[in-house]
Amino acid sequence: MKKTMLAASVLLVSTCSLSLSTAVNAHENHALEAAVSSDFRQAKNSARDQYRHPEQTLSFFDIKPSDTLIELWPGGGWYAEILAPYLAKDGHYIAGNFDTNPSDEKARNGYRAKVGKKFEKWLKEHQASLGNATTVTFDPPNYYTMGPDNSADVVLTFRNLHNWAMKGYLEPVFESAYKVLKSGGTFGIVEHRGEPGVDAKTGYMDQAEVIKLAENAGFTFVASSEVNANPKDSKDYPKGVWTLPPRLALEDQDKEKYLAIGESDRMTLKFVKK
Repeated sequence: MKKTMLAASVLLVSTCSLSLSTAVNAHENHALEAAVSSDFRQAKNSARDQYRHPEQTLSFFDIKPSDTLIELWPGGGWYAEILAPYLAKDGHYIAGNFDTNPSDEKARNGYRAKVGKKFEKWLKEHQASLGNATTVTFDPPNYYTMGPDNSADVVLTFRNLHNWAMKGYLEPVFESAYKVLKSGGTFGIVEHRGEPGVDAKTGYMDQAEVIKLAENAGFTFVASSEVNANPKDSKDYPKGVWTLPPRLALEDQDKEKYLAIGESDRMTLKFVKK
């Protein structure tokens, strides 16, 4: 009789735990869906969802509303418009932003500083929607540190690896991401995917090589997703990946052809710090 009662109690506890977990997941999914579909996002950014699949991508990375999350080089804030509001209540969005006040005069008037300042201005102007969203200066080779060791739940980077690879910065960037993450933390990567041995100057990266570099930095490869794949991308263009939208580096030359291809074929990789 006691064994039967004990088994029934264990079953009840397990059922309650499962129900609670299901409810939490449903809440998180609804919150993410709301962030993606929010009017807070600019229409020009939402229009690219067909290529960038933000809801599916962030679900694959298992981003939670309570996470402390670092996004490296947010640029114009395409993902920040989703992530910062999503994390505003219970989490913390941190942008690994460009150096907005470099010592070199030319750099102070350059692209990175201007983009970084514009992003910081955006954060201030929308503080009511973004909670305690902040920035940290992350601008190799002068600034690699993303924050205190073991302080973040997630580090994400979207289409930036080729920039670091071209300068020889990729390995220390991965090492820095490993240091800042807590044990069990996620390192999520989306990057233009090229053929094996591809030159990073084309904007494309070799997926197997990216996985190897991350593992060398200490990460454990969890899974890849094809959510951002594009089989129409032949990856052999005059201006590299920038030939395709949204850049359209050739401007009107064969514009309709490249619009029909769409944005690049992309790897979507998830790693964890054990």
